[in-house]
Amino acid sequence: MRFTHLLTDDALLGELGAGLERARLERNLTQAQVAEKAGVSKSTLERLEGGASSQLTTLIRVLRALDLLEGLNQLLPETPFSPIEQLKLRGKTRQRASAPKVVHADKTGPWRWGDQS
Repeated sequence: MRFTHLLTDDALLGELGAGLERARLERNLTQAQVAEKAGVSKSTLERLEGGASSQLTTLIRVLRALDLLEGLNQLLPETPFSPIEQLKLRGKTRQRASAPKVVHADKTGPWRWGDQS
């Protein structure tokens, strides 16, 4: 299954847990082996594979134990700035997002050329 915005949080957690279980089984590892390598308890890994909510550090540890940590690069890929955006920033990194620009509609009617009445 693919992760989409249509899935509920619980469904996404369930899919993530099932994927971790598949990856563990493909490597022919027991839950106890992965839990020990990740530095978490076996019951914590069971809950994670079962789709229960968990801490992000637990997920990172399990991904590292399964040699899947590089997959996080796909989660947040680097987006290069356009050359014009780089010139605007003058070598600085962006610190905050700007508010969207609001377009005010002219209440006097549709736009007309100045020579039209």
